[in-house]
Amino acid sequence: MIEKILQKFVEEARETGLPLEAIAVGDESKVIFEHHFVPDRPRNIYSHTKSFMSTAAGIAIAEGKLSLEDRPADFFEDKLPSNPSPRLLSIRLKDLLTMSSGFGKGLLMGADRRAGTGMPDYVSYLFSQEVIEEPGTRFHYSTGDSILAGRMVEEAAGMRLSEYLYRRIFAPMEMGFPIWENDPMGHPIGGGGMFLKLTDMMKLGQLYLAGGVWKGQRLVEESWIREATKEQIKTDQDPQNPDIWRCGYGYQFWLSPYPDSYRADGAFGQITTVLPRAGLVVSIQCPETGDFERVKQALHESVLDKL
Repeated sequence: MIEKILQKFVEEARETGLPLEAIAVGDESKVIFEHHFVPDRPRNIYSHTKSFMSTAAGIAIAEGKLSLEDRPADFFEDKLPSNPSPRLLSIRLKDLLTMSSGFGKGLLMGADRRAGTGMPDYVSYLFSQEVIEEPGTRFHYSTGDSILAGRMVEEAAGMRLSEYLYRRIFAPMEMGFPIWENDPMGHPIGGGGMFLKLTDMMKLGQLYLAGGVWKGQRLVEESWIREATKEQIKTDQDPQNPDIWRCGYGYQFWLSPYPDSYRADGAFGQITTVLPRAGLVVSIQCPETGDFERVKQALHESVLDKL
């Protein structure tokens, strides 16, 4: 049944020229279906990286090294401006993970980083920005929030985010040590720039589907998975152009419009959707060119809504 649905989708994608590089479906322990339209190789998964960073935060919290109530201002006192605002001082890790820091705009997005914005110290740059809203009150998507959260994980863990994730996730899940964009000071970008093959990218969803256990080894606490993937904050909708996939946000995971489902979501269509009721994970990778809205609609109608 599953393979039939997927095979039909692949045929439709090929016939209609859908801008899609690959699709895979798995349960909590194995790959059930995999098809590549282009050679299989590690590619930039963009903001899908955020969900890996969030997982690292969850592990650090379970290890007693970090708390959702911790404040970046306390971790990086030497980088604070001379007269920090009360709002800046009150930002918590929880606010960063829910994209509600209060900065009220997208900071250190990919184009900004390529242009040299924030050079060389991203934390000092973020601390220099005005906090225009009360932290924790309104969702506003910003890679800057993820970067700051990732730096807090590093401080708590006492090592680079890449090493921490390698020791806790990548090595036990046999993912190797991924290529990963670093900031000008050598810190992995907590909000993007990780390169993974499709089925390695999908492993995060499989781990979450399995409640944090991989091949009998607990890697992530089940309580974290429940919290990270439920609605922690509402996401705004454009009434003129409603988006079926914009239906709430957890801790660096988006909620999806299928029963109990959620996803890790990267630019241009690097997406892992977890469907707990179906016991399945669906991952796709897409090129940077092409109409991703077509892919989203086709995936919704022909795959996700049928599984």
